[in-house]
Amino acid sequence: MLHKDDVKAALDQVRPSLQADGGDVEFVSATDDGTVTVKLTGACGCCPHAQMTLKNGIENYLKKTVPGVNSVVNAA
Repeated sequence: MLHKDDVKAALDQVRPSLQADGGDVEFVSATDDGTVTVKLTGACGCCPHAQMTLKNGIENYLKKTVPGVNSVVNAA
């Protein structure tokens, strides 16, 4: 089972890099199948590279640090 507190703690580790570029990430939800939903805000919310940041940055980091994370998606 995915622990939401672990996901939130991992996002706290990613957050400074995003904030340095004027963006941020908010935790929305996590499901038992390992899907984490986040909301990219600030500059990240409208950046043309947001999907790359989400998959190559946030998702890869969460998969490495939080057992059970299978994917990270942006809230619609």
